[in-house]
Amino acid sequence: MKLSITGLNHTTAPVEVRERLAFDAGLLPELITELRTQPGLQEGMILSTCNRVEIAVTADDACDTRGSVSGFLARARKVDPQWVGQFLYHYDDQQAIRHLFRVAASLDSMVVGEPQILGQLKSAYELAKASGGVNGVLDSVLTRAFSVAKRVRTETEIGQSAVSVSYAAVELAREIFGSLSGTRVILVGAGKMSVLAARHLQRSGVAEILVTNRSPERARQLASEFRGRVVDYASYQQSLRDVDVLIASTGSAEYILHKDEMKRVIGARRNRPMFLIDIAVPRNIDPAVNELDNVFLYDIDDLQRVVEQNRLGRQEEARAAEQIVEDEVQRMISRLKAREMSAVIVALQQQLDSIGQGELERIRGKLGTLSPQQEEAVQALMRGILNKVAHGPIAELRRSSADGGGPVLDAIRRMFRLGE
Repeated sequence: MKLSITGLNHTTAPVEVRERLAFDAGLLPELITELRTQPGLQEGMILSTCNRVEIAVTADDACDTRGSVSGFLARARKVDPQWVGQFLYHYDDQQAIRHLFRVAASLDSMVVGEPQILGQLKSAYELAKASGGVNGVLDSVLTRAFSVAKRVRTETEIGQSAVSVSYAAVELAREIFGSLSGTRVILVGAGKMSVLAARHLQRSGVAEILVTNRSPERARQLASEFRGRVVDYASYQQSLRDVDVLIASTGSAEYILHKDEMKRVIGARRNRPMFLIDIAVPRNIDPAVNELDNVFLYDIDDLQRVVEQNRLGRQEEARAAEQIVEDEVQRMISRLKAREMSAVIVALQQQLDSIGQGELERIRGKLGTLSPQQEEAVQALMRGILNKVAHGPIAELRRSSADGGGPVLDAIRRMFRLGE
């Protein structure tokens, strides 16, 4: 039996291809059932996210899993097999295990260390298991992949630092205020990154999000999204005394907030700290504002520097995580080889016992009626001969286990026609 993975991700296929090949979650149970009907395939799981589509299977050794799975994918998504083939990668056995472990540990993600992929992989596993697609070797490997991901999270800090501009802004705000619970945020403008930052802030427990924009309609749309309140753009500065975080992202060619104006705001706040995030280009906030006490101003370059430092830190942690994955891959391979070896030993013993019983039945008529003692003696003689025949192959299997036992396993299967 072999384990295989065939798929594509953000490194091998552009977004328009990934969109075309993504699976509707509601169809997956039916598709997994169809996948397992392919000749030679035994188990199957489909992982479909915005950044990857992967199909993991176990199959008979003689099965062409690459061709079978890529053909299934082309038929299921109604695309030309040659066209889809240019975007696919394929891994077997040890490489497949390593890939699954790296995916679970978020080492193969667009943003290394992001936590979403583990949840997506668990969901794919649970759906496949409920559909009967995972019940053997693939089950064991996936279960171990979840443990590997947990070990990586526990023993490294790969997911601890922000590596997106919007999230870096939130992390800096948390450093300033300690806790964001109860803080108020105002969005000035409707830039994409400011909206992303606001979403992160909302998840961090801010009390209220105010929205102001030159276009009142856009302001109302954003306020509805964040369950917030619209503030008139012409007079938004009057609201700043009650706001802890300001995110600016307007298309203004001139500063919309100056040092003197910010000085009055801080005075009205009785010097309570205020965090200003200027993600606009050109900048919306006068850099001189940063000279004021208890005002913390960060522009896009400041945030990019934080992101780059964090990304370098994650690369260091990723190296440690890769070593954890490699150690776990070798352990998994050893477990699977031991499992396979035990199965071959049991099959060998059953095969020899079947041969012995068959031969005994063939000559039983020549032996006449046997007493219970004679019957027991004949059975003991047969078992003794069969055990001596099996001793050499079994001893050789165990000696070869240190090297994986692959050639010896194959030779014994062929010699004794196991599985035929």
